[in-house]
Amino acid sequence: MSIQEIVNLLINSGVEKNEANAEVKLLLEHYCNFKPVDIIFGKKLDSSKLSIVKEKVLERIKTHRPVQYIMGFSYFAGEKFIVNKNVLIPRDETEILVNKAIEKALLINSKNILDIGTGSGCIACSIAKHIDGHILGIDISEQALEVALENSKRLFLDKRIEFRQSNLFAKIEENEKFDIIVSNPPYISPKEKSTIQKEVLHEPEIALFTNDARGLEFYEKIIKDAPRFLKEKGYILFELGFGQSEDVKNILLDNGFKNIEIEKDLASIDRVISAQF
Repeated sequence: MSIQEIVNLLINSGVEKNEANAEVKLLLEHYCNFKPVDIIFGKKLDSSKLSIVKEKVLERIKTHRPVQYIMGFSYFAGEKFIVNKNVLIPRDETEILVNKAIEKALLINSKNILDIGTGSGCIACSIAKHIDGHILGIDISEQALEVALENSKRLFLDKRIEFRQSNLFAKIEENEKFDIIVSNPPYISPKEKSTIQKEVLHEPEIALFTNDARGLEFYEKIIKDAPRFLKEKGYILFELGFGQSEDVKNILLDNGFKNIEIEKDLASIDRVISAQF
């Protein structure tokens, strides 16, 4: 069986062509140390290695598990992060949030950043690589925090990142103040669950879905309490769900935030919002 035939297995199962190519590329690199440049130079894979990739593709088709969970890692912001069923798989769009947070951190020489709903720790770790300061990553899930800690250790960032189990601000002390609060919160409403890809439903529901009909529950909760923990002129930044930018902007304005900026993703969708207190 050829590489293209393995790609076709995914395509014929309903996976979009570009996604199928990307997934097989990841599997080839991970299990066979075979890169796109090897194809250009005519390097061949023996049948035993190809059979491993085929096996993983068939598992992917049968179970609908994301390929990142099958491999146990995902790439994000140029680094490899451990992922499993307890954490969201990092998305390319979230890099926009990271880049905006780094921009604001450098602007105000930030020394203390809070990452709410840290999950795999990909946001906290990616920011920590570029700033000289301390980051606190919090999550309600103990299992997610174990993954985040392991990722910070692998990237030699564990001395500058602390992880703590907390339901939003519940375990944050009143005297803890931050220059920046950043979050990629759950923002999918329950009514959208039936329309989501089966692969996404393998990810932790607690990190995906809200309890309200508009998907605004966590924006409202975080923004309401954030002023107690932000330093003067500090920033808050969120990733946004589709069509939520105006609602979140109004919530920010109603709670005393100003200098609101919205960043679009490559599909021209409002993806990140930042505001100053």
